[in-house]
Amino acid sequence: MHPILIRNNVKILGEGSQVIVFAHGFGCAQSSWKFITDAFLKDYKVILFDYVGSGDSDLSQYDQRKYATLEGYACDVIDIIEALDLKNIIFVGHSVSSMIGMIAALQMPEAFKKLVFIGPSPRYLNDRDYIGGFNIGDIETIFDHIADDYVAWSKQLAPVVMNNPLKPELADFLQECFEATDPSVALAFAMATFKADYRDELKNLSVPSLTLQSSNDMMAPLSAGEFIHKNTPENFLVVMKATGHFPHISEPEETIREIKDFIEDISLKSALDHLYVSQ
Repeated sequence: MHPILIRNNVKILGEGSQVIVFAHGFGCAQSSWKFITDAFLKDYKVILFDYVGSGDSDLSQYDQRKYATLEGYACDVIDIIEALDLKNIIFVGHSVSSMIGMIAALQMPEAFKKLVFIGPSPRYLNDRDYIGGFNIGDIETIFDHIADDYVAWSKQLAPVVMNNPLKPELADFLQECFEATDPSVALAFAMATFKADYRDELKNLSVPSLTLQSSNDMMAPLSAGEFIHKNTPENFLVVMKATGHFPHISEPEETIREIKDFIEDISLKSALDHLYVSQ
């Protein structure tokens, strides 16, 4: 097996020829996609992986300097694309992986067909007229909490970001994901995430993209999704009924439907069908 596939614990599933890559967000691993991947196995070749330092990746390959920025994580994505010789891929990124996917697509646009951003943010820090949802004091407090007691912080965070009080088991699942991540890796990933600013890069993206924005998402407010939509060529914005930052866990059916509508051009097909019928 290729060493990259071992390093990133890459799994290849499904019966289709069109490749779809699912990239997990902060504090998670490929297991976070388990609520939606079955819906894609019949028609797609599904690629799952863990960033180095997450899930069942090879922790011995973790490089503090490399993963101090999101470009380091984008290198993982590009390495996997090259190791498997992937072309024309659909990339689905959750949270920070939205911008990681964009970085990879800016570097290798020929490898990407479409991008799906779930709960994305080009910058988490507020900046003059831009509302990212956090001020510098908020972010420093997050870093302090992770450094002091990551497990306690994750227990407090999970139900808030899941925002699904009627299904407490989902917050429990998310908390388990968080706790499986090494605290020092989590802190470095948090720093790379919250210090990032990719607002100026959005205009350079040539690959069509979809922004899936949850309702009432404390990590990625609507203002962040709207900024991406307004500043990115060929970006489509859908505000979901799902609440919280993890719609692929809390509302998998809605998430599956919106992803498929975009990647299969359902709305275009239905419009053409309607046109044909009306004639």
